[in-house]
Amino acid sequence: MTESGNPSQPANVNEYTGIHIQVLEDREAIRRRPGMYIGSIGERGLHQLVYQVVSYAVDEHLAGHADVIDVTITADGGIRVADNGRGLPVPAEEPTGKSAVELELTELSFGSRPRSRYGVCGGLSGLGLSVVNALSSRLTVEVHRDGHRWTQEYEKGTPVTALTRHEETDEHGTTIAFLPDADIFETTRYSFATLSERLQELAFLNQGLAISLTDERPVHYHHADGLRAYVTHLNPYPPSLVHSPAIGFESENEDETIFVQVAMQWNTRSPGELRSFANSTRTHEGGAHEQGFRTALTDLVNDYARRQGQLSADDEDITAEAIHESLTAVVSVKLTHPVFEGSTKTRLSNPEANAYIQKVVRQHLTHWLDHNPNEAAAIIRHILNASTGHRKQ
Repeated sequence: MTESGNPSQPANVNEYTGIHIQVLEDREAIRRRPGMYIGSIGERGLHQLVYQVVSYAVDEHLAGHADVIDVTITADGGIRVADNGRGLPVPAEEPTGKSAVELELTELSFGSRPRSRYGVCGGLSGLGLSVVNALSSRLTVEVHRDGHRWTQEYEKGTPVTALTRHEETDEHGTTIAFLPDADIFETTRYSFATLSERLQELAFLNQGLAISLTDERPVHYHHADGLRAYVTHLNPYPPSLVHSPAIGFESENEDETIFVQVAMQWNTRSPGELRSFANSTRTHEGGAHEQGFRTALTDLVNDYARRQGQLSADDEDITAEAIHESLTAVVSVKLTHPVFEGSTKTRLSNPEANAYIQKVVRQHLTHWLDHNPNEAAAIIRHILNASTGHRKQ
């Protein structure tokens, strides 16, 4: 793969010589332009790494040498894929002198391999395990073949140990464990549901193949930052955020009968989402607390925009739709005497919740906007752009 020199300086045709050509090794090329090989550095590309390794194991099944594939999300967030196929070849290959395992894990291969007539497309156009290796902070391969167990370790696509022969064994198969590189991917958290759906598809499509999926990640929930952490969880892509961190505030009335918590953050990626809760129960149909939040936010944003000169006296008010577009917010109220509509408790009816949350939002959000003028200006600009888009529709 080649890449031109400094893109900021246009090349003079008469001066364009071999010195201007930068030749990238496979590993460096993959790490510099990961999207060219896996299509995305988001969740889709992250899961493609798993599919590529699994595709090798499925090929072994199609060739008649494997009937079990075990996929594990390890406790550290990595992936381990084990099959009972023949095992990757271990003898050294001429003229490189490298083992076939190392060649498979370090060199791009655009051609087909003699595995089966119906090779599985792992989403990487058959480019090989080297892509997975190059985009992993570490990778370990374990092969049971030729009467022994063999292992080799890699870091960011580069071998850090030689292929090592261990104890004798009559087992056969390959296990590849890797940890995606957090410096490359937007997220390194695998979705059990996403992997489960694809692996079940492969089991349907390949009769007789047994595939398992195990999640070893410990489950422990503790969020000292409360609802702000919740909003951060719902907005996982930092480049899309209009402001950071999320806005958060809470308040309790004098009678100690209503306690309100709010967190909110605008972004450019999602259409917006408001999640509301009453006494820790999700109110899917909203109700008084949601209505109070929406009313106060709409009034406050218009007042603030006019006060700051971002909206003139002759301009129409910004609509609630534009203000709530791409806003992720969580509203939680706890009441001594909550009143719900219906037995499923999906809509809150307490009128005092509406009034009190309006008071809290106006007081605390105004304070935040006044004390964070740069972030506040960015939010208003974002909302005004959304408002313009709505008027054009």
